[in-house]
Amino acid sequence: MDFLLETTSFNDKEIIPKKYTCEGENISPPLEWKNAPNGTQSFVLLMDDPDAPLGTWNHWIIYNIPNHITKLEENIKTLPNSAKLGLNSWGEEKYSGPCPPEGEHRYYFRLLALNNLIKAKNKISRANIEKIIKPYIIGEAELMGRYKCKEVN
Repeated sequence: MDFLLETTSFNDKEIIPKKYTCEGENISPPLEWKNAPNGTQSFVLLMDDPDAPLGTWNHWIIYNIPNHITKLEENIKTLPNSAKLGLNSWGEEKYSGPCPPEGEHRYYFRLLALNNLIKAKNKISRANIEKIIKPYIIGEAELMGRYKCKEVN
């Protein structure tokens, strides 16, 4: 069985609803996963925009999600025990929804299954977390949504 990441808010490769973007409520969508690889000790969630003008833009990082967790509620305010937020590209430890400056962009939600917990100080960046987790990744699930702002930012 495939390791899957899904949301009830939109289908893979479809438009992300406005409420999860800068033009809406800017809240995180509900996410759910199943069929994590055997040996999973924790999960890392990354949300990125590879179409950003300055290069890949990170919108959300959560690491050390416990292996027994299989979903994150919409607009999550309290993380599961041991889970921590990393720094997005704005330098903030939070979710920041899609807000492309022009054109339609793709937003990838990637859930990485690790065979270890991450020992890292708070305020970890995307570049640093990728280096730390590389040897521990045992599976990956991906969900992609698209968004184009209606107004000029």
